[in-house]
Amino acid sequence: MDLDYLQMLMGEEEIVVEEEGEGYRNIWVVAERAGDELVPVTLEMLNQARQLASTLGAYVMAVLLGGGEALAQELIYYGADKVFLCDDPALEEYALEPYAKALGDLFTEKMPEIVLFGATDMGGELAPRLARRLGTIVLTNCTGLTLDAAQRTLVCTMPAYGGEYSEVVAFSPEVHPQMVTVRPGAFGRPYRDEYRSAEIEAVAVDLDGVQSRVKVLNVVAQVEREPVPLDRARIIVSAGRGMGDAEGFALVEKLAAALGGEVAGSRGAVDEGWIDEEKQVGMGGATVRPDLYIACGISGAIQHYFGIQDAKFVVAINRDEKAPILKVADVGIVADAKEVIPAILEALGA
Repeated sequence: MDLDYLQMLMGEEEIVVEEEGEGYRNIWVVAERAGDELVPVTLEMLNQARQLASTLGAYVMAVLLGGGEALAQELIYYGADKVFLCDDPALEEYALEPYAKALGDLFTEKMPEIVLFGATDMGGELAPRLARRLGTIVLTNCTGLTLDAAQRTLVCTMPAYGGEYSEVVAFSPEVHPQMVTVRPGAFGRPYRDEYRSAEIEAVAVDLDGVQSRVKVLNVVAQVEREPVPLDRARIIVSAGRGMGDAEGFALVEKLAAALGGEVAGSRGAVDEGWIDEEKQVGMGGATVRPDLYIACGISGAIQHYFGIQDAKFVVAINRDEKAPILKVADVGIVADAKEVIPAILEALGA
């Protein structure tokens, strides 16, 4: 049972985190935000941190650079036992040098045992530089995190050669803090519990003389969005032979674009030449775990279900009321996808 949940049952109003003691302790999550929202990988790291903390008998600490108390409170709702808020104006927008200085000073003082970063542009740039500053190492792009509880060391799974195989690497007990970057989508999100309460500690940062070496000269309002690998996509719109022809498949592409998602398909879509094999979902293709998976004209044989069984929410559109995918979908629509998708696009204003 989680310590915070036990305290809630006992009637305590707030989680009180004891920080006394020498040595490295607790699991820290470096929160990442996009404007006024937390980046999804931050929530996924909190989820995994809670599991690791229950094994170690530790607390989950989160550190937020900018963003204000509202986002700090969200971190508590999603599992943080305490949030350190560095709300200096210089940290409102990400810049390597100020962020590295603020985190470096905080980690030197608080001595975290384990630190989790997202394997994002920010985390990929920031984590190695902090590791150098703190005299430690960082393992990157981890898709699995477990613990050797006897040694109190982190055991990390890291894909190699484009995911053809994985390496399992453990930290040495002498390495502190243990720092990793976590691949987005590797772990599920935690439950958002608005009844959780914990302390938000404001942290004063000393950024005198610290300036970013990069200056933003111009902001481009619209850029071509790079495709997201299917195993990391949060929204996927997938097509099967039931779309009929290339014109039907074009509707699937329009829906994916309107939702900001990725296009995929079944083996039938590959055979029809609508998608390349790397966009195939199912046995022999990609295994996905998006927040939303929309299957258009896909019958849903076991080979396809194998690839979507970890999807959080599945919507299936199929003319055949006996299609297997309708039995596993959260929402099933018995209709021609060529008629349903235009209606969805109209409702979205696309």
